Amino acid sequence: MLELRHLRTLAALRSAGSLVRAAELLELTQSALSHQVKLLEDRYGGPLFERKSVPIGFTATGARLLRLADLVLPEIAQAERDVARLVQGDQGRLRIAPGSHAAFDWLMPVMDEFRQRWPEVEIDLVAELRDSPAELLAAGEVDVVIGAACGAGAVPLFRAEIVAVLAHQHPLAAQRRLGGTDFAGATLITYPEPEQQIELVRDVLRPGGIPFVRRTAGMTAAILQLVASRRGIAALPFWAVKRHLDDGYVTARPIGEHGLWSDMAVSLAPGLRHTPYVVDFVKVLREQCATRLPGARLLAERPLGS
Repeated sequence: MLELRHLRTLAALRSAGSLVRAAELLELTQSALSHQVKLLEDRYGGPLFERKSVPIGFTATGARLLRLADLVLPEIAQAERDVARLVQGDQGRLRIAPGSHAAFDWLMPVMDEFRQRWPEVEIDLVAELRDSPAELLAAGEVDVVIGAACGAGAVPLFRAEIVAVLAHQHPLAAQRRLGGTDFAGATLITYPEPEQQIELVRDVLRPGGIPFVRRTAGMTAAILQLVASRRGIAALPFWAVKRHLDDGYVTARPIGEHGLWSDMAVSLAPGLRHTPYVVDFVKVLREQCATRLPGARLLAERPLGS
């Protein structure tokens, strides 16, 4: 029998573009997802999608089931939201603090999607942070922090690689990867954030006692322009620069033997963790991370309030 989970699987495969990322989005192992797909294909007597196409290309059978998913899943989601409004009311507010400047690059699509689902919920983006996001959350001045986890109740989102971004003509571009000492004396171009929020500085340069010069720019595009002009080096999430790497504007190298990685989470005010629109907001965050952030690895989600 065709079940809702099967339709959700097909929708996730389309959104994520690969079995690996779809498994992350659905919080299944890749083998469990493959087994589920195989059972469906056995039931319908043929493949649902082309295994070697990137992104996934669906067969006529798979496309027909996807059309069914597009009819059924939005209706179910809308009904669940309507019931939640009837039970708990339909008014609310979310004050969101991005934990880093890079988060602005992908938060806008999240907010647009959320507004369509919950138009009655007021959303405020707290862009100018007087204190650290964790302090604002503890003081009740914001409801949501997206960045490093603030407290035990934070919900993991994704893990992303931080790469060194260089001009093509930079001498270090000749190396396959960079170590901490390669940054000695370099000009590091960063967002205007505390050093504790900059992974390269916090995890590599300061512990190693490696000297560097820091210059700041408020936007990713401005940082990349300075890098391309050989004014310095940057260390940015791979997902934030992939498009510019593909265009050949700058180049990038891994940092350290195993790469430099950053974990992102969504931290919530305690009183909101079980609110339906907040639960749905976290769901939208994870969906957008899976589909819009190349190279990011979704982390297993803990239940809200755990």
